[in-house]
Amino acid sequence: MKKKYLLISLPAIPCLLSAQQIPQKNRPNIIFIMSDDHAQQAISCYSHQLNSTPNIDRLANEGMRFTNSFVTNSISGPSRAVMLTGRYNHLNGFVDNNCTFNSQQHTFPMILRNNGYQTSIIGKWHLVSNPVGFDYWNILPGQGNYYNPDFIEMGKKSKQEGYVTDLITHFSIRWLNQRDTSKPFCMLIHHKAPHREWMPAPEYLNLYDSITIPEPYGLFDNYEGRGTAARVQTMTIAKDLTWCSDLKINPGNSLNHLSGPTGIPSFHKNYDQMNAEQKALWDEAYDMENKIFLNSNHDSTTIIRWRYQRYIKDYLRCIASVDKSVGKILCYLDSTGLAKNTIVVYTSDQGFYLGEHGWFDKRFMYEESFRMPLLMRYPPLIKPGTIDSNLVLNLDFAPTFLAAAGVVIPDSIQGTSLLPLMKQPNRKPWRKSIYYHYYEYPGFHSVKRHYGIRDHQYKLIHFYYDIDEWEFYDLKADPHEMTNSYNNPAYKKIIGRMKKDLEKLRRQYRVPEDKPVH
Repeated sequence: MKKKYLLISLPAIPCLLSAQQIPQKNRPNIIFIMSDDHAQQAISCYSHQLNSTPNIDRLANEGMRFTNSFVTNSISGPSRAVMLTGRYNHLNGFVDNNCTFNSQQHTFPMILRNNGYQTSIIGKWHLVSNPVGFDYWNILPGQGNYYNPDFIEMGKKSKQEGYVTDLITHFSIRWLNQRDTSKPFCMLIHHKAPHREWMPAPEYLNLYDSITIPEPYGLFDNYEGRGTAARVQTMTIAKDLTWCSDLKINPGNSLNHLSGPTGIPSFHKNYDQMNAEQKALWDEAYDMENKIFLNSNHDSTTIIRWRYQRYIKDYLRCIASVDKSVGKILCYLDSTGLAKNTIVVYTSDQGFYLGEHGWFDKRFMYEESFRMPLLMRYPPLIKPGTIDSNLVLNLDFAPTFLAAAGVVIPDSIQGTSLLPLMKQPNRKPWRKSIYYHYYEYPGFHSVKRHYGIRDHQYKLIHFYYDIDEWEFYDLKADPHEMTNSYNNPAYKKIIGRMKKDLEKLRRQYRVPEDKPVH
């Protein structure tokens, strides 16, 4: 059967949940939902090219969609540390995933708890140390597993039967039912999905089987016109996705004629954690297509295209479960009357490459991983269907929640409350530019250290440490960032101005001077 390009529409969750009616308070409740590696381009209210996310879209339809939301450091642990503290990584101490978070420092949940809120976090923590400042926590150890994962509940580890996204949702609703209803609450729901290695829930294993997902611009990028960093990374779909754990090719078949690493010597590191029923469903979903592909001869272009389809479909299947979870949470709020006085936020810890530049993963300051989704619903302040185009950062979450709760924002917080934008979207003046800094090199995926500045049209990046290279992009003329224009004379004055603005931001945020390696 010839495959077609089309968008599969998933149903929104019908609000049939029953729950105890909970009295409202003047101070808003806060539900902060964060997924892991969920790209803007894989949310249908941002882009209708890849998938349908009707429940996440509800937050945009009933609240506000931020079109220029960015991360300060596009990697999981550091991003989470920034969100919690409202401070850049060089100040909160968690610059890369090799660090341990100092949980004793001030975080917005801790401050809210000290000011009468009941606080909880459920799901992915990924900051090594145990959470502090929460009345209740139930977290995944490290990255956690998709199937039958371990959870650490208030210090006690136990294995839970089921799919991780469903379990996080279940534990979240359970806590909402059991919480102290005399206090306002702040709950962090942190999903593992759609983090690598993209293992879908059993109900979605065959989603997208009959279609071909459109290929992104730059899938076959050869990195001409860019500097060293883009060429030496190790996060390409062509070479760096593993056949076994990423692409679910059984190593019992011959892989000698295929390019790219075969990965670990087992079908999948989480496969052994599955029960018999889960394994049967998994085997049925993947075995037939594996046999067809492995028994055919393919050129390199065809192999890359196949790898992309396998990767992107599993990624989108994981998102289907996240969208379903968001629907259940929103229905709970509706059924209890809590929706009227609850701030609901949906975001990701950063963006992600979905084949753009031929990549998966994140880390670079290029748009797809630098951008992050941000949706907010709060009926008392935000009008339905609002769109804001100001430059906002994950640095801004902590002061936003504190301001909404009527709590004094500590001077140590470097972000800006988004409350004024919730009241008056697209208001001016607002920040004119934003600062980014990535540190994890040498490290996984070999992305060079870099920092930079972005405004509404231009981006300037400095790659440093073991190299000294600059890149500049005019995002209107070159939205896909395919050509470094740093040496283009037409941009000399703009680059000069941006260098000055970059130094101002580094002084404003108290960024230490670089220490190059010789």
